[in-house]
Amino acid sequence: MAMLGKRRIPAARRERQPSPAAPKLKTDDGSLIIERLAHDGRGVARNADGKTVFVDAALPGERVEVAIHRQRKRYDEAHIRERLSAADTRVEPPCIYASRCGGCDLQHLSVDGQREHKRQVLIDLLRRQAIEAPSEVPMLTGVASGYRRRARLGVKCDAQGHVHFGFRARGSEQLVDIDSCHVLAPPLAALLPRLRAQLESLDAPRHVGHLELLLTDADATTVVVRQLRDVPEDEQRWRTFAAREGVACALRRGRQSTDLVWLSDQPRLATVVDGGPRQVSLALAPGDFLQVNAEVNQRLIDTVRDWLAPRGDEHLLDLFAGIGNFSLALAADVASVTAVEGSNEMVGRLRDNAVANALEVTVLQADLGDPGAPVEALIADHDVVLLDPPRDGADALCRRLAQSDVARVAYISCDPASLARDAAHLLSAGFSLSRLAMADMFPHTAHLESLALFERGERIERPIRLERPERQDGDLGSPVLGGKH
Repeated sequence: MAMLGKRRIPAARRERQPSPAAPKLKTDDGSLIIERLAHDGRGVARNADGKTVFVDAALPGERVEVAIHRQRKRYDEAHIRERLSAADTRVEPPCIYASRCGGCDLQHLSVDGQREHKRQVLIDLLRRQAIEAPSEVPMLTGVASGYRRRARLGVKCDAQGHVHFGFRARGSEQLVDIDSCHVLAPPLAALLPRLRAQLESLDAPRHVGHLELLLTDADATTVVVRQLRDVPEDEQRWRTFAAREGVACALRRGRQSTDLVWLSDQPRLATVVDGGPRQVSLALAPGDFLQVNAEVNQRLIDTVRDWLAPRGDEHLLDLFAGIGNFSLALAADVASVTAVEGSNEMVGRLRDNAVANALEVTVLQADLGDPGAPVEALIADHDVVLLDPPRDGADALCRRLAQSDVARVAYISCDPASLARDAAHLLSAGFSLSRLAMADMFPHTAHLESLALFERGERIERPIRLERPERQDGDLGSPVLGGKH
């Protein structure tokens, strides 16, 4: 039963659409009552035989007639054939593509209802690991529309040569053609019809794999074209498009290559975060990890600072540091910061960002998915650790942290199940979950992020170190670690 309620992806190009031939569930009156929401946002009901049924776009308390589109041994998956009653939390989706596009799967639920659902999912997944959440779990929220500052849109040509441009349909590889998007930042959303026209004007649009859109400070817009095969005439058309629309444009050429070729003047891409006493500018490149929601990202930074309440004597270790989102924003609040990242490119960017902001931060590279003795030595040298791992979480790191003398761990999670697993390691070693917040980074979707603070019973006092010794390559016993900038 462990996989119940998790979204499963059907075979490629198979789109789930209501079908007149789909079998209809038989109950006393031919309907089902939705009992609750699954973690992925689908309604959960039971048929007359007691079998669990997951129903797309259904809400608790609603009575629905459904059609099954997938039968399994222990549960069925269905969609609504007819809704006989509506929940108080149901709203008209704000996007005209909501019923087909796979990007936003909760637009039929009020924003307040979405957020409360996500909070309960977070609490429930922790409880499954026998972890009780704190009595208060605040929500870190922002605007619910126009928040997304980066996106990838697919491009395909059909057998007739027609260009399709948009996001994938729910549970399918097929594209839903769009000319607007409720969650894209306005400058990016306004560009969609012009990008479609541009694609249709190309000699060989079939050689375009997708478009990446990025919005950075001062509403600077960047379009990166995944160009699968060189087409010189189309390259010139993109140059003309960039000049006409006032956007930066680049080609990412080849099927395997990651080379980026700018067709316009190469812009300085950067985002600004509030670093407490001053703002911090973070330079980035297309493809770098950047939180899509700038407002909620700042809420996360502010909440970490508030929860840690730094006194200026802390030695902070930031693992999965990226381009310095947390490292540099908190650098002025603590005695020292060591930032560790797995990607060599990101390490270089983080180091440059520290120099550009005149911040003294030690920047290192290491494989954090398989941490060894050098990372253990770093952990032993710090009293506060901040984690911002990918969806897989930080299982190995949390096992090592559990055996360390670290006093506090701030954990930013983009997957509550991974957080629950990793939290169990920390709590079994004497940490307590003192603070927990749900971050609504992706409104209108079932995706949630969270922030957790783990603390030991007594805060470990360490002497203030005014200066830290320079580290040279190899000092930590592994060539995978670099030196200080």
